[in-house]
Amino acid sequence: MGLVQWLKGQFLCHLIICYGFLVSGLLVNLLQICTLPLWPINKQLARRINCKLGYSLTSQSVALLEWWSGTEVTFYTDPANYQIYGKENAIVVLNHNFEIDFLCGWTFCDRFGVLGASKCLAKKELSYLPVIGWMWYFLEMVFIKRKWEEDKRSFVQSLQNLRDYPENFWFLLHCEGTRFTEEKHQISMEVAEKKGLPKLKHHLLPRTKGFWVAVQNLRGTVAAVYCCTLNFRNNETPTLLGVINGKKYHPDLYIRRIPLESVPEDEAECSAWLHKLYQEKDQFQEDYSQTGCFPGPVVALPRGPWALINWIGWTCLLLYPLYLLLVQLVNSGSILTLLATVAFCSAVSVGVRWMIGQTEIKRSSSYGVPLN
Repeated sequence: MGLVQWLKGQFLCHLIICYGFLVSGLLVNLLQICTLPLWPINKQLARRINCKLGYSLTSQSVALLEWWSGTEVTFYTDPANYQIYGKENAIVVLNHNFEIDFLCGWTFCDRFGVLGASKCLAKKELSYLPVIGWMWYFLEMVFIKRKWEEDKRSFVQSLQNLRDYPENFWFLLHCEGTRFTEEKHQISMEVAEKKGLPKLKHHLLPRTKGFWVAVQNLRGTVAAVYCCTLNFRNNETPTLLGVINGKKYHPDLYIRRIPLESVPEDEAECSAWLHKLYQEKDQFQEDYSQTGCFPGPVVALPRGPWALINWIGWTCLLLYPLYLLLVQLVNSGSILTLLATVAFCSAVSVGVRWMIGQTEIKRSSSYGVPLN
């Protein structure tokens, strides 16, 4: 193991990364709050500013994946579609099997310039959390309580609000509703058997109602569905903690562009269409397990420099005052002050480790699993 790789695994480096992300996140939140008076005057300008602010925070995670851990996503897609990505609004259907699948999805968004404007479904509770939650609130993410009768009206309204969005956006959607685990898969396949649906080996049954509502409310605004299937070579089991430790992974992402007019408008027909799509995705995963690759040509998408430049910029900006503070603390010679500083750093470390823990598969939500 080289010196650089050894350094990437050290606690001090992790603490600096966490410090930079949290403090820059709070500053982004503050700047987003400052855009509130602008909304009634020029809503579209406020939206554009928030897109840039959102990118400055989210792209740090992309830089962590691509430049810190050295993970390079390999894209499989039709070269003709490659020319269209990023130039239209789209619903992006992702599988939800890995702890860092959201990072790979953000990387896809970043390569085509829509990371700052990307949207997703998120639990309502997240909108109250500083940093990520507050940022998402200003980016007009679609928040739900996972209780359909309560969610339906707010879900539809949030989607309707996107119809005049000033930037090209991608709406990222995990139709399975929760991350894949063996327990959830067993329960899902029992449901498939009861409903007479073909069983899936690598996915849970998709939840069709939310997809249908999204399609219906975004028709005329969204041009296509991007069906994305993610897997990792050599049976890798990627983790966010591994990325922070500088471990390199090898993800492959297969993208198919499906014009939105191909998706039926009738709810029952749309439901059948989505089930068929997941059966195809499941076959792609099965073929991948046998061959180690997806069908279709590999498209070379070079990493852009802006995520790295943004990350370095924030790090330099925030480390300088921290350095001055530490020098002052050391010169003061106060044991109490030094102990308080150590306690603060420890609290930051514990808090970030808790946030990382929420991405672990064993900590995934119980949504979809019946209570005993």
